[in-house]
Amino acid sequence: MNASAGGESLRPAKPTFSELFTPKLITILQEGYGWQQFRQDAIAGLTVAIVALPLSMAIAIGSGLSPDKGLYTAVVGGFLISALGGSRFQIGGPAGAFIVLIATIVERHGYDGLVLATLMAGAMMLAVGFLQLGTYIKYIPFPVIVGFTAGIAVIIFASQVKELLGLDIANEPAALIPKIGAIADSIHTLKPATVALALLAIAIILVLRRYRPKWPGLLIAVGVTAFAIYLFDLEVATIGTKFGGVPRTLPSPSLPPLDWAKMQAVFPDAVAIAVLGAIESLLSAVVADGMTGRKHRSNCELVAQGAANMAAVTFGGMCVTGTIARTATNVRAGAHGPVAGMMHALYILLFMLIAAPLAAYIPLASLGAVLAVVAWNMAEKEEFWGLLRASWGDAAVLMSTFLLTIFVDLTTAIAVGVTLGSFLFLHRMAETVLVETGRPVIVSDQADAQGQARMPYDPNTHGRDVVVYRISGALFFGATAAVSAVLNRIGERPKMFVLDFSDVPLVDSTAANALKGLVEKLIHGGTRVYFVGVEKTVRRPLLVAGLRKPLVRYASTVEDAETHFRSRGRDGPADG
Repeated sequence: MNASAGGESLRPAKPTFSELFTPKLITILQEGYGWQQFRQDAIAGLTVAIVALPLSMAIAIGSGLSPDKGLYTAVVGGFLISALGGSRFQIGGPAGAFIVLIATIVERHGYDGLVLATLMAGAMMLAVGFLQLGTYIKYIPFPVIVGFTAGIAVIIFASQVKELLGLDIANEPAALIPKIGAIADSIHTLKPATVALALLAIAIILVLRRYRPKWPGLLIAVGVTAFAIYLFDLEVATIGTKFGGVPRTLPSPSLPPLDWAKMQAVFPDAVAIAVLGAIESLLSAVVADGMTGRKHRSNCELVAQGAANMAAVTFGGMCVTGTIARTATNVRAGAHGPVAGMMHALYILLFMLIAAPLAAYIPLASLGAVLAVVAWNMAEKEEFWGLLRASWGDAAVLMSTFLLTIFVDLTTAIAVGVTLGSFLFLHRMAETVLVETGRPVIVSDQADAQGQARMPYDPNTHGRDVVVYRISGALFFGATAAVSAVLNRIGERPKMFVLDFSDVPLVDSTAANALKGLVEKLIHGGTRVYFVGVEKTVRRPLLVAGLRKPLVRYASTVEDAETHFRSRGRDGPADG
């Protein structure tokens, strides 16, 4: 039903540009924003900043960069994602999902290559958002998301073995197999003090998560291990010994040379950053919606992600996206709106201005422990095993994506996973298409029901000169072969052939042209062909394929088609 009794359309109006792209910050301010709401956001922002501070440095180091780049990203990118985004509660910053991708880009093209790829990815996100393509991200199959997330988790953990054990590896490869070989060759350099600090940090995180979940376990673990180094004068690698500490201010904005050849070289990486960033941020926004009952604006969120990525690398940062764990922490901390995310960025900036010298004492082993725990949590173990048991198709998509992420690269893994998932979906849809023969029989207690229940067919209610087939399901290229095989098995050529489309919601050009071949064969044998119950959206591709008079006549029902055939003969028109 498309209209009410008075003729007014019930179809929802198309959203305006302002409705699609107005940041949620503006929405919050328009609703009325006072001291009480600011107090809620300030407390929530501080809670998130305490979680984000060690994570931002750990993710940057895990990506093969210095810790300050993670802090710059959290400050600049995190602020803009909250200020411009389409989610009330989204927290942006460096994400563990990017570690593998960033490390690979830096290894191949250097930091300038990462900046260039991120700038291009940001421009892509802006374009996708303004073209309102953000909703298409939801079509990425769930097994693909679980597969690449689990693969990233494995690689993140492998990348931290060096820091957890204190191994001396001059140039650690980004690829997993060479990395394992380098670790094995250097295992004799293991440092017991580093291992002890790493185990202590992991124990503190897990114990606090179990018994004091509201305490900032990550920050406490980092602080306790740093104090242990000072107290016992342990000779282990720290941020100070490896990177010389953390700067106390943001750097001046700058950009690398925009070289065309280098842009071509990093283009695949830019696509990977854009796709992964879009997936991660929109998943995070969906999680926030589920926790709060709110609804985010996906295209506005992608525009914010694009702007934030371009700004973050301009100020010496790295890729930025919405982060699920920090966003969930923000919601649980009682945030009212985007100001909480903006405050979280300002708190991290305040740490840089006041307490940056203290970061020099943070041991790399404790940051490695933080990432090890992050990797364990992001692996989605229950979903992984559930998909393996669900069906062979889901298991194939899952394992293909998982293994390609580990042993090849993330871009290939997502491309192959989405392709396999699409073919799996088409196969399943094709199997749902049903072809029946006979005459529809009205069942009294069903015919009076609203929407009229699906009618059975009785093949014995008409003569041998009339053949009726009904197709149920979407008639598209994936189902064409099966349907054609059934229809082509028609034995004696009847005088009248009726194809009932009442249960067909969609016909594509491939199916329409296949039907045309069948109809031409029937016409050549002297059979009159009728299509009945064809909706307007279904009729269009049939007409485009040439399925019109004199090949085919259209009627509303089987009875109308048969009445027309018997009363008017070959030359009279039907209602189509």
